[in-house]
Amino acid sequence: MQSLDQLIQGQEKLLPDFHSDLKVVLLGTGSPRAVYGVSKPGVAVLAGSKVFLVDCGAGTVNQLLLAGIMPQRISDVLFTHHHSDHNSGFFDVFISSWRTHVIPGAVFPNRTVPMQVYGPETTKDIIGKMQESFAFDVNLRINYNKSAFDGSRIEYHECNEGVVYDKDGIRITAFEVDHRPVYPAIAYKFEYNGKSAIISGDTIPVDNMIRHAQNVDLLVHEAYNKEWLDALIGMYPEEAVGLNNPAKYHTTTLQAAEIAQRAGAKHLLLTHHIPAPAKTKEAEEAYIQGMKEIYSGPITVGRDLTEFDLGNIG
Repeated sequence: MQSLDQLIQGQEKLLPDFHSDLKVVLLGTGSPRAVYGVSKPGVAVLAGSKVFLVDCGAGTVNQLLLAGIMPQRISDVLFTHHHSDHNSGFFDVFISSWRTHVIPGAVFPNRTVPMQVYGPETTKDIIGKMQESFAFDVNLRINYNKSAFDGSRIEYHECNEGVVYDKDGIRITAFEVDHRPVYPAIAYKFEYNGKSAIISGDTIPVDNMIRHAQNVDLLVHEAYNKEWLDALIGMYPEEAVGLNNPAKYHTTTLQAAEIAQRAGAKHLLLTHHIPAPAKTKEAEEAYIQGMKEIYSGPITVGRDLTEFDLGNIG
């Protein structure tokens, strides 16, 4: 007779529960538009025994599992801004980190502490309304399933500019970017064990990014290919407004290269692709065309589940 471990679906891959260097995992590299095989934005940053989640679009929990990160490890969620593609997966992250069944290979306990939510000044108002919307579900899980009460709580930390986390050698700094008409919008700089990484969020080019990204080991920056987007507008003129307006508050691939060069970033990792390039070497080379003439460092076209161990950079 087969053992219970053989009968229950488990987790094939689990990342270690301690990381001596910063590790960055792109969970989703897409945008609000639905694209086959490309998830909505989200980044996991691992340092020491902590896992931080920066943004959580739809499907984030599945992406965490595919990355080998059990959702129970998430007790800190950092929002860059509150477009739906960056926050629509929060309810699932909140519940799944608090209420995931024990399965073979998954040794992490359910979250029993309040979820720590960080973000710009609009965060408590917006995520608080989400919290109200799933209060019925939460109450059932406390009173019927006897889930830990503290795990049902959320503690909010709003900050547009400044250090938002500084414990156990891990330092996270928020700083303003420009994604108007979405205001405020912020980016995050992570520092741990002599390594640093920046998650840009969504933004047009801003001097604040260059200032905070000086000599950063990994710059994770959003980017769209203007030539490709212009071609799409030419093909579908009836969609011109919907395609062209987002370009007004995002960064082009060439602008991202200039930011990385001016900052002296050691590696540039592109994400939030508009439009998403096919998963071929030829498509990726076409997507970053012209960037290598501007930025002298390595460029990676981010894909869902792309991982960077910063101990191997520099």
